[in-house]
Amino acid sequence: MKMFWSLSLCNDPFPLLLKACGSAPLNTKIVGGTNASAGAWPWQASLHMYGSHFCGGSLINSEWVLSAANCFPSHSLNPTSYTVYLGQQSKKLTNSNELSRKVSEIILHPDYDNLPHDNDMALLHLSSPVNFTNYIQPVCLAAEGSTFNSDTMWVTGWGNANSGEQQILQEVDVPVVGNSKCNCLYEELITDNMMCAGPLEGGKDSCQYRQYIGDSGGPMVIKQGSKWIQAGIVSFGEGCAQPNFPGVYTRVSKYQNWINQHVGLNNTVNLPFQEFQTTIVNCDPSDTTEINICTEGLNFQQVFAESFSVLQACRLISQTETDLSYCVQL
Repeated sequence: MKMFWSLSLCNDPFPLLLKACGSAPLNTKIVGGTNASAGAWPWQASLHMYGSHFCGGSLINSEWVLSAANCFPSHSLNPTSYTVYLGQQSKKLTNSNELSRKVSEIILHPDYDNLPHDNDMALLHLSSPVNFTNYIQPVCLAAEGSTFNSDTMWVTGWGNANSGEQQILQEVDVPVVGNSKCNCLYEELITDNMMCAGPLEGGKDSCQYRQYIGDSGGPMVIKQGSKWIQAGIVSFGEGCAQPNFPGVYTRVSKYQNWINQHVGLNNTVNLPFQEFQTTIVNCDPSDTTEINICTEGLNFQQVFAESFSVLQACRLISQTETDLSYCVQL
């Protein structure tokens, strides 16, 4: 039996506001790859300090870029030191599709905690608006209370732990790891403001090559229908692509009000946060064969399970029914 519920606040799942975001006309991806093609991720931003890339970000409208607070240490908040590049594929070769803007304002979340990177979010105000093209588009943002009907996310950036900085924008698909499981792996460091993604066997991850050079601040997105929606911001992890340590991301849906509070000051409409439907497959909760779950101290209303790939997964819906979690056999 399948159960459906929708968090949509309107009859049209893609009202007029939403049609201006999440479009990637040049993205034809079906399976995973390494180098991203030009225009595949048109909201991807490269943040530069004194002429060098140091972090990622995402364009959320014509004037604002979303990034991570950990990219901006307290002694380096002078906005004139930073430049945002959009439409960029290669850091080595310029192309006619890219443009740059100076940063006029940096807003860090007031409750950002460097350890363990809770509320790791920053807003960058561009010096002037940008015009949208096939290579430069804003991403949609996950609305408050959103859950996801896919276990695969996409992360993009230029960081690589093994070979140093990548010159071509990289893309990787990563499975969601539920907060309950991730909290077990990270020894209770994971808060409700975070989400985790990455194969537990390792090998795929967003990376910060060395301090302030890499993927931090970049987007983790999911496709819903024809729209790409940002669910997370690259935040931190244990090493890079290490087994049993998925990447940790700021959960964008927790910050809808805070983002609108600041971005709305210079915009006539609210940002296009996307609501969408979740599908869950019911199963026998007593069937835990070959499922290794860290469940001590957890209190869940319902248990759902299904098979995907070679792994067995147990889907857990918390009592609030807003946190779709996975516990996967190690």
